[in-house]
Amino acid sequence: MNETDPRNVTVKELPTLAPPWIDVVRNPDVLGTLYSDVPPLESVRLRSFHLDWRGPALTLRVDLPAYPDPDRAPPEWSELGHDTLQLHVQFTAVEDLTVRGWIPAVPVDISLAALPYRRILVRIAEAGFEFCFTASDSLTVGHISSYCQTETGSDEVPHSFVSRLDTRLFTSLPGTHESTFYQ
Repeated sequence: MNETDPRNVTVKELPTLAPPWIDVVRNPDVLGTLYSDVPPLESVRLRSFHLDWRGPALTLRVDLPAYPDPDRAPPEWSELGHDTLQLHVQFTAVEDLTVRGWIPAVPVDISLAALPYRRILVRIAEAGFEFCFTASDSLTVGHISSYCQTETGSDEVPHSFVSRLDTRLFTSLPGTHESTFYQ
């Protein structure tokens, strides 16, 4: 096993990234228009993850813990009663992937820790669930949408997308076979 193998290193042994996660995002502008302070990746609802062997890349689909202020969100989102912002966070050059358990139904914290050579350790650990990997320290966000979460916490409802292309293609989350959305 190599030095950065997530099974050999705990987050407490590594310095955490000094900047917030948004500072290692390549395209932060869209979130910057929606938030004066982009929320941390703490208490996020992990909806899914997608592995793409061509990267190798890994994309997390998450609900952020805070909704944009009404003065920053598009007016139509407020009119529709939306209360949740969902997005994809893509990690590239993924290595040392470990997954144990099933995606928890409760919110999780996504911890990032700095590694040498512009790499990061990403770890999500909750009761009965462990998910960790190393990746490049250059993240990409995409497929940003807003919706009204149901009482059961489901996101299988109409979504309003930020991207014009997503808006043309989708009115709700597409099936997992839709590679243009999940890759």
